[in-house]
Amino acid sequence: MSDPKKLFIKTYGCQMNVYDSERMAEAMGGAGYIETDSPDDADMILLNTCHIREKAAEKVYSELGRFRVLKDENPDLKIGVAGCVAQAEGQEIMRRQPLVDLVVGPQSYHRLPQMEAKTRAGEKALDTDFPLDDKFEALKTRGPKAKRGPTAFLTVQEGCDKFCAFCVVPYTRGAEASRPAARIVDEARELVDRGVREITLLGQNVNAYHGAGPDGSDWSLARLIWELNKIDGLQRIRFTTSHPNDMTDDLIEAHGTCEKLMPYLHLPVQSGSDRILKRMNRKHTADAYIRLIERIRAARPDILMSGDFIVGFPEETEADFQATMDLIEEVKYGYAYSFKYSTRPGTPAAERAQLDEDVKTERLHRLQDRITHHQRAIQDAMVGRTVGVLFEKPGRLPGQMVGKSDYLHAVHVAECNLKPGDLARVEITESGSNSLAGRLVG
Repeated sequence: MSDPKKLFIKTYGCQMNVYDSERMAEAMGGAGYIETDSPDDADMILLNTCHIREKAAEKVYSELGRFRVLKDENPDLKIGVAGCVAQAEGQEIMRRQPLVDLVVGPQSYHRLPQMEAKTRAGEKALDTDFPLDDKFEALKTRGPKAKRGPTAFLTVQEGCDKFCAFCVVPYTRGAEASRPAARIVDEARELVDRGVREITLLGQNVNAYHGAGPDGSDWSLARLIWELNKIDGLQRIRFTTSHPNDMTDDLIEAHGTCEKLMPYLHLPVQSGSDRILKRMNRKHTADAYIRLIERIRAARPDILMSGDFIVGFPEETEADFQATMDLIEEVKYGYAYSFKYSTRPGTPAAERAQLDEDVKTERLHRLQDRITHHQRAIQDAMVGRTVGVLFEKPGRLPGQMVGKSDYLHAVHVAECNLKPGDLARVEITESGSNSLAGRLVG
């Protein structure tokens, strides 16, 4: 029996890419591959790319250039590009980097074994279609029953129909599509059987989920969460990323009543200026967003809010930026992700007059300072409280364990005899710059 071939996957970007990389590894496992942590001894290298961040494509080409030495040393090495840059660039990747053997879009990675076989026959393989066959149906099982860590991502919805002016997702991931509820529940049970205790449901627009239910009706995300809540051994449920316009009444109610749904919600707003929100094609106002958060907090008063902000969108004035700062002051986010606007080819905003880079940088620093102020205040206020912590791994110090709180704060506990996957009550005793410390209770 021949030795298994080795597969190295480098994952860029969002949690959905992390999930996709797991499924690609499982698909290639059926073709005789095992994963390796280093590209140096790999028989196949896959870059699972993201098109959201600035100069994403150029970073991929730069990374590919570094693999040229490995290809020279091992002509049998196969190199592939997957994900959203693959979808957007397609044939251009092979033209610019002839060392690339295959390019596969995010909707076609279930075909990787066939594409790999094609490359072994000396051909190039390109698949950036939006195929009729369902990749999730093709990969029904999660492969060999290997033990998993205590947390896992689970994709329930892909694509987006919102067409925000800055975003490439509708072009790289396609239209909104939701997986059937029964398949999601089956996959969740399988993950729990492997040791998973917390599942984060993923989607580009996850709260727009409307998958077919076993009763013949379309299920909402809230209905799906309630079904997952019944799984023995599953202790925590989260979901990301949401759009304000799809935050339905039953989902708001679930935050107040569903035992396993954690008190954390990532709800991007992008700007606090109605004029800029309209130019972004967000289809909501700043006031509507704030009223929505008031309703969510009424259902779950202790919920921790997280958000996304784009600074320096085309035509943003100082007054527009100040409106964003005012919204941040109103909401007081526990976490937030903020970025300077950068163009994405093919999106409407890319064709508009751009702000000076120095102006964007200065505004971003001001915004991040304000977010950090609230984030630290919320974290400091955790001292003295008792929270649930799901432990994930040993800490850097002997006898220390690290996990995540209900609110997604990193928490470390000294002299802890628990193991990964254990859930315990912890009294928070200290707030650091990026984490909390505590002691076990009871």
